[in-house]
Amino acid sequence: MLIDIAMLQQIVISACDKELLPRFNEVIRHYKADGSIVTEADLVMQAHLTTALKAAYPDIALLGEEMQATEQEDLLQSGQALWCLDPIDGTSNFAAGFPFFCVSLALISNQNIIFGLIYDPVRRECFHAYKGQGAFFNNVAIRISEPALPHDKAIALVDFKRLPTDFAMQLVADRPYGSQRNLGSIALELCWLAIGRGHLYLHGRQQLWDYAAGQLIVSETGLAVQTLDGKPLYDGSLTPKSALSASHPSLFEYWSNYLSRLQRDI
Repeated sequence: MLIDIAMLQQIVISACDKELLPRFNEVIRHYKADGSIVTEADLVMQAHLTTALKAAYPDIALLGEEMQATEQEDLLQSGQALWCLDPIDGTSNFAAGFPFFCVSLALISNQNIIFGLIYDPVRRECFHAYKGQGAFFNNVAIRISEPALPHDKAIALVDFKRLPTDFAMQLVADRPYGSQRNLGSIALELCWLAIGRGHLYLHGRQQLWDYAAGQLIVSETGLAVQTLDGKPLYDGSLTPKSALSASHPSLFEYWSNYLSRLQRDI
């Protein structure tokens, strides 16, 4: 399936400039049934991008975060090509005025994630990947950073609140890394990992629209990404997934082995 990457970048950038950034720091927040935040900007961005993508690609449907779960499930099981959209990944950050959020857009075709685009409107940084063609940061190919940092100097991007309590507490007690961050946007954290702005990654529970584009960018960089059980993230379902990755193969080997031992011991 041929995708005009430059046109998609412009669609997303234009939506951010028109709808998202003018609403930054002007937020009225609401809460969904699961306790997560949704703002007017989430809804407006999803509507804007749905319309723009439909005009550009009328044969591709869209699965968005701000849809009913039954509608999402029906779309995913239909077998048709789908855009998978998170109009604001990092809504809590956006609502709090914390400048770390992004738009995440993936294309699913034949049960595979074949394209991903993530745009950070604050830094005007765009990441994208096409399956089998590599990953790019502002249209420059991403290469694995060499050499790897030792693990005791690495920055770990770890979301503790979605991990089992005993598991999370042991990670804090052992501290098998140099220092830890959790920045609040799964998609953008994965992109930062790909370019070496973090070195170890762990998240206990993420939705399809959170990880779809980011995991493709990480894997097309040449890095491994998998669930805590060692399985691929995307399995054709909406089931939330854990995820672990690292910015270098040697760090991934260390991190995945450590987490496997920790799971066995807890």
